[in-house]
Amino acid sequence: MPALSVIIPTLNEASELPETLKRARAIPEVKEIIVVDAGSTDDTKAIAREHNCTVLESEPSRGKQLRLGAQQASGDVILFLHADTWLPENAGAVIAETLARPLVVAGGFYKRFRDGGALPGSRLRCWLLWALANRLFGDQAIFVKRDVLEQCGGVPDVPLMEEFELCKTLAAHGRLALAPATVLTSARKFRKYGTLKTHWLMTRCHRPLLARRITTAIGGNLLWKKYGCARCSG
Repeated sequence: MPALSVIIPTLNEASELPETLKRARAIPEVKEIIVVDAGSTDDTKAIAREHNCTVLESEPSRGKQLRLGAQQASGDVILFLHADTWLPENAGAVIAETLARPLVVAGGFYKRFRDGGALPGSRLRCWLLWALANRLFGDQAIFVKRDVLEQCGGVPDVPLMEEFELCKTLAAHGRLALAPATVLTSARKFRKYGTLKTHWLMTRCHRPLLARRITTAIGGNLLWKKYGCARCSG
């Protein structure tokens, strides 16, 4: 079984992090957990250290945080995990099985929201995004062979939606796959900002001009405030 290095970007995640770390630690193949913090003012860093994680500090940019963590990782496989996303117990075995498929260099899990607030059909959306666009959402716990990630130049240094840029780069080196297992994630951002608004904000980060104009009218600076994303500054 390949050894896993789990990279978790954080910013004030004290309420979510303990359970996420507990579940990740229960996976035998997890060799190390690296928490890359972006200036938390709560107990996030203390909690990470209590769980024997390596703690690094970074500017508040998810791409930069993941990039820094991956550069310090020593496992055969790098697993990018959101602080509010719970891995299944068999994650290590499923990742090994998925990466053993011909030409597969990276993948992600199906996801399901464990609380209310998001649009229904999250598993179907994961499949459609992968099947039609060869992309994976960041909260699908994306995993990649470390040597391939290094060949790609690492995680793209962008503040938000870095997973789409990463998938685009990885696709030039092999296949992306959906693992036959499901992670449980939180819909808190949908509850905080509103379901439709959040989807528009995420869309806006990457292209459509129409989406950018619409989200400017409904609060496009929300993601800028959290992640420092110039594309979201409205």
